[in-house]
Amino acid sequence: MHLRTALALAGMVAAAAAQVDPSWMRRADDWYKGPEAAAVAANILSHQTKLGGWPKNLDTFGKGRRPGDTAVARPTFDNAATTTELRFLGKVLARRSDPALLAAFDRGLAHILSAQYPNGGFPQSHPPGKGYDRHITFNDDAMASVMALLRDIAFSPDFAFVGEPRRREARAAFEKGIACILRCQVRIGGKPAAWGAQHDRETLAPASARSYELASLSSHDTATLVRLLMSVPKPSPEIRESVEGAVSWLRSTRIDNLAIERVDGDARVVTRPGAPPLWARFRSLQTGKPIFCDRDGKPKDSLAEIGHERRNGYAWYVPTPRALLDREHPEWRRRNP
Repeated sequence: MHLRTALALAGMVAAAAAQVDPSWMRRADDWYKGPEAAAVAANILSHQTKLGGWPKNLDTFGKGRRPGDTAVARPTFDNAATTTELRFLGKVLARRSDPALLAAFDRGLAHILSAQYPNGGFPQSHPPGKGYDRHITFNDDAMASVMALLRDIAFSPDFAFVGEPRRREARAAFEKGIACILRCQVRIGGKPAAWGAQHDRETLAPASARSYELASLSSHDTATLVRLLMSVPKPSPEIRESVEGAVSWLRSTRIDNLAIERVDGDARVVTRPGAPPLWARFRSLQTGKPIFCDRDGKPKDSLAEIGHERRNGYAWYVPTPRALLDREHPEWRRRNP
């Protein structure tokens, strides 16, 4: 795994963990040996649910402990919950022994391993409900954050404390997940192209989630999954084909000379020559064109056609593939001729 690719993926995951101050993950090595880190770790343990994972949208690193019984809290992988907490505990355990932290880490890892479907995919939450959280979830980097953690547990010396049996389990789960990702990739004209934000756990086809999140091709999630695939040591021919196909699709769907402006608090699409490239977050499975959707579930052709609340309360255009295409993919190609 190349350092820049790993850092790009780690940055992506940290950005998703909006409920946690990312500075906790960037302290000097000696800090994780000290009393402040021990206090943060104690807070994290107080938020761990009975099932072993952590809930989302909580400052699980903060001073306050979760009120009430954590047995009723529902763990998730959404917004990098569970994986973020385990990464912090891992930083502490890599530098000092602590049986309580090690037991909590193992419970969290066991929760992740038990969540994986037989086909290698991961739902948004485990155990999954009857809604869209049962889908294989790429949206908001849910599966990518789990996979990145499994990869690091399997291959990084920083996770030697886990022990070889568990590391082998993590490696097997990671390899199984990669195989699932490759199978989920939508082909266009017989060639691998892109992924949806979530895929049906049975058919592996792109699936709908919330009413305004239709089954479609997702630019952000495609870029995220390409970064994950590029972090695989010694990429196979299948991974190379997948990466090149997705990069080609992202290049073909790039939108130039367009910008999103706020006018009286309302988002508007404007023409701006020389503006940095953007990508429509979602593209139609049938036409390949950008789609926008309100809470009524009816796709529209432009941002202006949906209501004010969804027009301004959701990211319908994304810049995330830019660094991948401009820098990360060319570097990966040079390392993997």
